[in-house]
Amino acid sequence: MLKKGVVVLIGAGCFISGAFITKVVEDKISVGVVREAQKLIGLNFTDAQLDSSLNKLEEFKQNYEVLRKQPLTNDVAPALVFNPIPVGYTFEKTNGKFEAEKASGVKLPKNREELAFYNVPQLAELIRTKQISSEELTKFYLERLKKYGPTLECVTTLTEELALEQARKADKEIKAGKYKGMLHGIPFGVKDLLSTKKYKTTWGATPYKDQVIDEDATVVKRLQDAGGVLVAKLTLGALAMGDVWYGGKTKSPWDIKKGSSGSSAGSAAAVAAGLVPYAIGTETLGSIVSPSTACGTTGLRPTFGRVSRHGAMALSWSMDKIGPITRSAEDAAIVFNAIYGPDGKDQSVYNAPFNYNQSIDPKKLRVGYLKKDFERNYGFKENDEATLAALRNAGIELVPIELPNLPARELTLTVSVEGAAAFDDLTRSRKDSLLVAQHKNAWPNTFRAARFVPAVEYLQAQRVRTLLVQQMQEKLKDIDVYISPSFASNNLVLTNLTGHPCVVVPNGFQKNGMPTTITFMGKLFGEAELLTLAKFYQSITNHDEQHPSMDFAAKKKS
Repeated sequence: MLKKGVVVLIGAGCFISGAFITKVVEDKISVGVVREAQKLIGLNFTDAQLDSSLNKLEEFKQNYEVLRKQPLTNDVAPALVFNPIPVGYTFEKTNGKFEAEKASGVKLPKNREELAFYNVPQLAELIRTKQISSEELTKFYLERLKKYGPTLECVTTLTEELALEQARKADKEIKAGKYKGMLHGIPFGVKDLLSTKKYKTTWGATPYKDQVIDEDATVVKRLQDAGGVLVAKLTLGALAMGDVWYGGKTKSPWDIKKGSSGSSAGSAAAVAAGLVPYAIGTETLGSIVSPSTACGTTGLRPTFGRVSRHGAMALSWSMDKIGPITRSAEDAAIVFNAIYGPDGKDQSVYNAPFNYNQSIDPKKLRVGYLKKDFERNYGFKENDEATLAALRNAGIELVPIELPNLPARELTLTVSVEGAAAFDDLTRSRKDSLLVAQHKNAWPNTFRAARFVPAVEYLQAQRVRTLLVQQMQEKLKDIDVYISPSFASNNLVLTNLTGHPCVVVPNGFQKNGMPTTITFMGKLFGEAELLTLAKFYQSITNHDEQHPSMDFAAKKKS
């Protein structure tokens, strides 16, 4: 047992009688202190060896203090970049023509409320043919955001003034014959960890709820350059965890008694409820997949290194990814086509093409599935079995595959350590006490605990991750796409670590009325094939066309 007043130092952290502190109360580190400290990391050096290390430990401690005085904002990345590319792997280098399926014969519905659930090609055709103006469409979605947003608790900031300005600009451009494509004049929302000029970027967390980063994130700029109209900043669980933020808990429009999951909580809820046609989310360890499942949306998590994260809050530099949350795989392809590729600011982004077009035959794709995961007993197994059956009946041959047998869940310390570094100042200033969630698995405790992970162990974990990347490549060498239950945490964790892309699509409902999804996984930089198969599945089913009744607003009123 530690005696009261004894300080244990591991890395840059301090521990006294079970409580974390930020001030060292002893001038010197003793053998006894280090002997107790090494128990935290499973080592057993002799007293003589520990005594020999004391000078170096004191030197390290002094170095920590010097380095802590150097200001480091969240946007400063480490001089280390994760490389998801296995040895010997090459990706396609030829840029082909992007081609999405256009909607034809689209008419403005008599009941304008139906517009809320139109997909991007349908809305684009209405705007292109001038059946509705961008300004009219923008006002329509702004009204829905005002009507349903407060109940769903999915909006941090309405960007109404900017939206109307951008919509009017789009209308002038289209009238002048300068039509930019399917996103021109279409409203959208972004997860509020992406910076935007003049508007707050809150990261969903109380310490940052008034923060203004007066710069458009690369993704925001690219969508606006494509003619998009930003109507809202959407909620995220505080610092990208869960669906609880400083203003409440974001709800699923399928059942407002249930949360929308997270952390891209507001993006998924808003798309599912028809408050925006599409939105941008991010994922580190499930933050697109999970809310898309809870809200019944289509969510694309691209390959690591596909989309610039410039202007996005950093949680884990080696795992963060940005992608669209939409109504369909086709919509996801259209949005992804506008945001992918290098920007000269995020050094992790690769210059790889996205050759999505009608020439890809889904029936010629080599498709695998995680047979053992589908054989398990779980609550909505019938939905997943129906998905596999529908694909087989449509001519898709499914080949059983297995994932690498390496520790993956243990590697999630990566997020804890990198997150602790990203929010080091929050922890040491004790402003982490302002976060709403304070349970034992919440960020404040995770960040504190991560200070006790030695740098050596973090780097050893990344070496195991290298093995994982290599073995994953071997498993997928004869596969273009594979299918996994969305609940399969081993697949979710492993592929977030290796950087492989996935798209989740609705495939039915649970007995309690909540939606379910199925996960399609792609090869590195294989979003074109991945989205082609997902689109094919959606063409032979109608799950993506279902939407919530929205009667919760009337019930609340009464």
